[in-house]
Amino acid sequence: MEDDGAALPSDSQLSEFASCGLLLTRPDGAIVKANTTFCRWLGYDAAELVGRRRLQDLLTMGGRIFHQTHWAPLMQIQGSVAEVKVEMCRRDGHRLPMMMNALRIEHAGRTYHQVSVFVAEDRHRYEHELLLARQKAEVLLQKEREVALFAEQMIGIVSHDLRNPLTAIEVGAHLLRRGELTPQQQSVLGRIVNSSHRAHRLIADLLDFTAARVGRGLAMHPASVDLHELVGEHLVELSTSFPDIRLVHQKEGEGRADVDADRLAQLIGNLVGNAVVYGDPAQPVTATSIVRPDEVAVCVHNFGTPIPEDLQQRLFEPMVRGTSATRTQRSVGLGLFIVREIARGHGGDIRVSSSAVEGTTFCATFPRYAAADRVRQPQQP
Repeated sequence: MEDDGAALPSDSQLSEFASCGLLLTRPDGAIVKANTTFCRWLGYDAAELVGRRRLQDLLTMGGRIFHQTHWAPLMQIQGSVAEVKVEMCRRDGHRLPMMMNALRIEHAGRTYHQVSVFVAEDRHRYEHELLLARQKAEVLLQKEREVALFAEQMIGIVSHDLRNPLTAIEVGAHLLRRGELTPQQQSVLGRIVNSSHRAHRLIADLLDFTAARVGRGLAMHPASVDLHELVGEHLVELSTSFPDIRLVHQKEGEGRADVDADRLAQLIGNLVGNAVVYGDPAQPVTATSIVRPDEVAVCVHNFGTPIPEDLQQRLFEPMVRGTSATRTQRSVGLGLFIVREIARGHGGDIRVSSSAVEGTTFCATFPRYAAADRVRQPQQP
């Protein structure tokens, strides 16, 4: 069924009661026409606007500035503006958020601006709530960062200050060893020295943790070394600390690599110590040094209770520890975090695989040759 053309609203009626506000203005903003929808939104009669007010008169101060600095130049240069959000002032003083579009037209030798206006209260409310939520999230994030930074700085300060009394204890213990001691005194003195060494290692881990967490990163000084020789020498040193565990060294490939020898020794010590604590004491701990054309790797393997898969995903985060060690064996959970930071400081990373059949293997892999931007200078905590 076709509509009767005579029964349809005229073009003027369609524009007069359109779902959006429609304006016709001169280039200076003077209002020439305003439809009923626009007048109803702002609480004016058409006679109060046409020939009496300019578009910018209905805007807030910020909108007027925008009209002068952006709207007018854009209309003159490109002949249109789109999706401009402004606030208009109703007759009762209430501000109404609006979305405006405008097009420059020519008629009877004169220039006009055809403006369409949409109420944007819902969008304005949504954007305002979104902005508040973002600001709240930023405040909470900043507070978390400040708390974390304070805690890490405190760890650094305390760790640094603990070195002096520990050094005094070690010096005193070494002086006492020069005298005549009974076997019982020698045993007690040995425990004192071992405990002070362990405390020094813990302090070093805490300082490294602080450096890594506050964004400085660990100091790296790569130099060309024989990887197999470096790993082998450190395993010999570790064998004195773990006399009841058989340490095995396997080698793959030949050649030198650019690594920080001290940091790599620290990495090996942490991985081997971890393998001894959590591994089967009746089985050997195997360290494998691998030299390939473009990369090197250091892997440490042990048999024993496998690491649960869910724990493997967060094992390299600080304060995360395994579950099979005894209370006296457990550390604060920084060793593997520092191992990861050392590997990343060399431009590489570390991965872990663990199963009841194959055992547990930690493998750190990094480029064989150091890039200049990976050389980090030490900084005082």
